[in-house]
Amino acid sequence: MGKRPPSSPGLDLETGAQWGPPTMPPPPPPQQQHFRPPRPQPWCSWLMPLIFIANFAMFAYEMWINDCPAKNVQEDFCLFSEQLGRFSFQPMKQNALLGPTVSTLKRLGALDRRLVQHKNQWWRLFSCMWLHAGLIHLLANMLSLLFIGIQLEQEFGFLRIGLLYVLSGLGGSLMSCLNQVESRLTISVGASGALFGLLGAMLSELITNWTIYSNKCVAVTTLILVIGLNLAVGFLPHVDNSAHIGGFISGFLLGFILLLRPQYGYVSRRHIPAGYNVKRKSKFKCYQYILGLIALVILIAGYFPKVGVAETKRSRHPEASRI
Repeated sequence: MGKRPPSSPGLDLETGAQWGPPTMPPPPPPQQQHFRPPRPQPWCSWLMPLIFIANFAMFAYEMWINDCPAKNVQEDFCLFSEQLGRFSFQPMKQNALLGPTVSTLKRLGALDRRLVQHKNQWWRLFSCMWLHAGLIHLLANMLSLLFIGIQLEQEFGFLRIGLLYVLSGLGGSLMSCLNQVESRLTISVGASGALFGLLGAMLSELITNWTIYSNKCVAVTTLILVIGLNLAVGFLPHVDNSAHIGGFISGFLLGFILLLRPQYGYVSRRHIPAGYNVKRKSKFKCYQYILGLIALVILIAGYFPKVGVAETKRSRHPEASRI
């Protein structure tokens, strides 16, 4: 009898199929690792509430210094004199915003172009943003501060927002001072220049950090509507709209410098485990650097000449105020 030819183990000669344990497929190539930084924790907002309290304390000090009952013999001359005593308001015909007299505001640091120009009282450019013409004026500004300022401070921190607030207020004061008419006795007070600066910074922040926003059209439309409504208030009588515009422009330019965010997809090296070579994006896009540089040049060219001009030029309506 002939011998059967040897066959490979696990191989069926008739069908050519292999039997036994199946051969394992090669492992797939390793996938590229994607690392995402942890979501940033919001800052604890304390500066904006502190400014809120400081403004109310300053208004109480205004009314204490004003002391309406002591300057008027008639008992019914001052508003709410029985309930508030020394803190009572001037009559409506003198101050419809429920506040002190013009002379009290000027004494405490209201913006008066002639005093800045001829008496070299440049500190009024800063002090005026802590004074308010009346209780209505104060409440309107402080509500805006709570809704806008606290949100920005939670996102960007107290240092950047505090600097933005003060410099925007200075820009509003400079614009107000330059647009006052010297032939008319006028003063200007209020935090509206700084508050409009926060609004302007929100718009520039949206532009420079465009890549991280999902609903871009909704965000732009909402913000422009809010800004337009606030600027429209400036056309009311006795409202210093030049301070609003100056503060808005200053804040808009400062936002390109102070409120930069890393572009979408950027991962810091400290969030990548050791041993991984991952291709990383640059922290900021080229246009962010360009916008920041242009804004810085415009601010330098705008602030310093205006400070010099403001000390050789300055005035407005007796009860002009920033609302």
